[in-house]
Amino acid sequence: MSDVKQPADCIRKADIRTAIDALDEELLQLFARRQLYVRRMAEIKQHPEEAFDRERIETMVAAIMRRAEELGLEGDQAEQVWRTLIDWNVAYEKRTIAARLDAGR
Repeated sequence: MSDVKQPADCIRKADIRTAIDALDEELLQLFARRQLYVRRMAEIKQHPEEAFDRERIETMVAAIMRRAEELGLEGDQAEQVWRTLIDWNVAYEKRTIAARLDAGR
């Protein structure tokens, strides 16, 4: 992102769009790396019900919201993004673990 302008230096919509596109690419790469850990977790867990840990989720979301607000991002926006991500990951783990167990029968 070295050729991307800082927000205050953007004078055209194209500058902002270029920066957002570059950030979106970085986010996709981070989400893809994160997914590798989710896949590994699904390999380690032994039962589909292990995929959902309410206490862990609520603790994590609260921490994400606090950190988001420290960074100037609305906590509600961060919460919505992370809950969507977590919901998908839980569903993925449940599906994956159940399929592995079915294959082993």
